[in-house]
Amino acid sequence: MSKERLYLFDTTLRDGAQTNGVDFTLTDKQIIAQMLDELGIDYVEGGYPGANPTDTEFFGTKPKFSHARFTAFGMTRRAGRSVSNDPGVAGLLEAKADVICFVAKSSAYQVRVALETTKEENLASIRDSVAAAKAADREVMLDCEHFFDGYKEDSGFALACAKAAYEAGARWVVLCDTNGGTMPNEVEAIVAEVAKHIPGDHLGIHAHNDTEQAVANSLAAVRAGARQIQGTLNGLGERCGNANLCSLIPTLKLKAEFADAFEIGVTAEKLATLVKVSRTLDDMLNRVPNRHAAYVGESAFVTKTGIHASAVLKDPQTYEHVLPELVGNHRKVLVSDQAGRSNVIAELDRAGIAYEKSDPKLSRLVEELKEREAQGYAYESANASFELLARRTLGKVPHYFEVEQFDVNVEQRYNSHGERVTVALAVVKVDVAGEHLISAAEGNGPVNALDVALRKDLGKYQKYIEGLTLIDYRVRILNGGTGAVTRVLIESEDENGDSWTTVGVSPNIIDASFQALMDSVIYKLVKSGAPA
Repeated sequence: MSKERLYLFDTTLRDGAQTNGVDFTLTDKQIIAQMLDELGIDYVEGGYPGANPTDTEFFGTKPKFSHARFTAFGMTRRAGRSVSNDPGVAGLLEAKADVICFVAKSSAYQVRVALETTKEENLASIRDSVAAAKAADREVMLDCEHFFDGYKEDSGFALACAKAAYEAGARWVVLCDTNGGTMPNEVEAIVAEVAKHIPGDHLGIHAHNDTEQAVANSLAAVRAGARQIQGTLNGLGERCGNANLCSLIPTLKLKAEFADAFEIGVTAEKLATLVKVSRTLDDMLNRVPNRHAAYVGESAFVTKTGIHASAVLKDPQTYEHVLPELVGNHRKVLVSDQAGRSNVIAELDRAGIAYEKSDPKLSRLVEELKEREAQGYAYESANASFELLARRTLGKVPHYFEVEQFDVNVEQRYNSHGERVTVALAVVKVDVAGEHLISAAEGNGPVNALDVALRKDLGKYQKYIEGLTLIDYRVRILNGGTGAVTRVLIESEDENGDSWTTVGVSPNIIDASFQALMDSVIYKLVKSGAPA
């Protein structure tokens, strides 16, 4: 049986740009657009030409896509104006785009209150705008804004708006849950009614996530006949975001209900790059990826408890609904205070640490993990510190050097410009194979000064740590009061771009930080194969 074609429309660069804290540069837009094309998205909406200089410049040159159709977004002609006298419509027609996506109100309430015009004028605006774009030889679609709320208020008018666009030549009529409050059962019922008047292969869905159901609403619309889905990467969008394409795409590809019935432009090969695409966008926006995101999150295929981990090691299907590799993710078994022997063995295998299953040191390692996590250590978040603990317990970490003492002073003083500044000075004394080395360094804080001083001179090991940099530093207070225990997590990176995390715990934040710094340096030496 042949499959129906289902089209994916990405609005990350337009609707996603309305996310609080997101501001795309021209270069950002160009890179993301190409990434979406390579992924296999059918329509890439670039923005609103004329609305701002960035979007106007973006639409000045048409991207060289191999698959996607470049789409410009804008309003239908304003009430009281003709198409030829509306600068917004003119900007859309001048934009170097394959497709024009108009937006128009489809709610009688919105027309009356927001536009302060009549139903008849709103319908005429839709017809005129679609016809003008069609005459300019563009593929045309209409986003029926507030459609579901409008349909529940005045179904006749909402439907008239959709039909006006279709009858004027629109390729797609997109039904928008603009306020994001419609339930999936309502979406399915309403789309099914609309499909009696407009063919389903001309209907799209644009869902917002205000009830955490944008993905569910999109799938409900497909069940009812819609054949285009609009969404954004990582669910970006104003308020609570839009339908998340990083969740929708794997569901459409991997769940039988949809995979057996529909074909999308994303191939299995490109699906395996989805995690990379998701993380690339977050990196560009300097956002921390949502570790609990479906399919692409760091924790999406993580198992923590011992009984679950044991089952996953026997057969991943016991606790995984799809194979993580299909979306470019990977399975991870955490070591924690709930860890059993299976967790630890899985992590040792992942780290490539040799062991004997009958070795009693394995049981000692499990108990050591539980004891240390009771003190506040978090090895599930500190892969490098776990590996070092495991290697030490199994007797596999060389003794590279010993820190004999360190000292940190924080001083506030006036600099040569007469400005009052705070400066930290650290002194570290280390013993490297009997050679006593003392290093001092200033930093903008005590941890920075310690980091610089520790790595300033490690004698024969210095060449192994030249490319080591500290890229993230996180502190958490584990309990209250003046004697609070502090957990420090440090993320480090080397010259090859490899990164790892280490942990330190102590009532003293400097001591906790130094533990994590030491683990980072020693892990780099182990990783580099430095001789003892």
